[in-house]
Amino acid sequence: MAGEPDLFAAEAREPTAKAVAADAPLAERLRPKTLAEVVGQSAALAADAPLGRMLQAKKLGSLILWGPPGCGKTTLARLLAKEVGETLLPLSAVMSGVAELRKAFEAARQYAKAGHRPVLFIDEIHRYNRAQQDGLLHEVEAGTVSLIGATTENPSFALNPALISRCHVVVLERLDEAALGQLLARAEAVLGHGLPLAEEARARLLELADGDGRYLLNMVESLADLPAEPALDVEQLGHVLSRRLPVYDKQQEAHYNLISALHKSVRGSDPDAALYWLCRMLGAGEDPRYLARRLIRMANEDVGLAQPEAMVQAVHAAEVYERLGSPEGELALAQVTVHLALAPKSNAVYKAYAAARAAAKEHGSLMPPAHILNAPTKLMKELGYGAGYTYDHDAPNRFSGQNYFPDEMARQRFYAPTEEGLEKRLKEKLEGLERLRQRRGDSGEGA
Repeated sequence: MAGEPDLFAAEAREPTAKAVAADAPLAERLRPKTLAEVVGQSAALAADAPLGRMLQAKKLGSLILWGPPGCGKTTLARLLAKEVGETLLPLSAVMSGVAELRKAFEAARQYAKAGHRPVLFIDEIHRYNRAQQDGLLHEVEAGTVSLIGATTENPSFALNPALISRCHVVVLERLDEAALGQLLARAEAVLGHGLPLAEEARARLLELADGDGRYLLNMVESLADLPAEPALDVEQLGHVLSRRLPVYDKQQEAHYNLISALHKSVRGSDPDAALYWLCRMLGAGEDPRYLARRLIRMANEDVGLAQPEAMVQAVHAAEVYERLGSPEGELALAQVTVHLALAPKSNAVYKAYAAARAAAKEHGSLMPPAHILNAPTKLMKELGYGAGYTYDHDAPNRFSGQNYFPDEMARQRFYAPTEEGLEKRLKEKLEGLERLRQRRGDSGEGA
């Protein structure tokens, strides 16, 4: 471009136009040069998708590319800039700060004088703090740049709402088996030979990639120099490659997604799915004590009084883990996971507690009715404290039916037992007590 500014000139050259060295990493040699070569993201790039419509109009809005590692976020950003014929200004949020942002914006203003709107690409944009993210707002609103931010974190949690509201979030998927298979075939074509893998080992290689195209190509590179014979089986492949830990960050979204899956599998009475998610979290390095605490919560929230023993079992499992540690103590967590999944379910107490909290907040500081107040002094007796109180142990059926709510508050019903487990008997008891309460209220007993 005539009059192209020197600022950012080296970084802004179109990356896909550069010659890639023959000894460059395989992932770099196979980086797509056109959008048609991108695999696994057909939904995001569909003609009727928001991004597809932008490309048809040759007008790129500001975007947040959200997806797991190795799904092609950086490559897609480069290709989008190329597709609309604009310069790419790349930054990494890990390696840059306010000074680098100012430099990028100054470069963008120089391009704007020539009628261009460059693409500012910020990799790992979630690494910017709130002030740095707010610093992007003015230039995005002014149209100085088209912002493309790439993140592996849920934008709802990782980015400022003001920034999200000015961008379109494009969700990129982890690469499925078909997409990974395409990458593997391309890699073998570039290498000029197939990998020495039996069919089962080839399938296992795709599983180990765990949806990450970059990681797959790195593994392919480590296998590329093996002799053509013999073909490796699954066990031999395991010896050649070090096993990859699942993508998991105990402080980020994957953590919350997996614990949600475990909790809902228990709630849904599916012991097999619950065990799977438990093992996924343990295998990824989750603290078993955290899992033990969550299992106790499940016993309270989702089993409740349908089977009170479930909470006892959950607490005991946590104690067993403390005594035995890993890996033996993890079996106790597995046992209580199955127990909770198969236990009768009730959230009646959970709902009753929430309703009672709301009522307590709504009605404020109402006094208890006078007849259930203690009267340790003469004055309190003269004021009527304790007058008319009936000692329930002396009443028929050990039940007086008196009112225990504040006089200014209508009687409330918070706890509604289900027909599950022990709660069926509790429901029958509550119904019987209510009949007694009404009968004694009508006759004036216990008043």
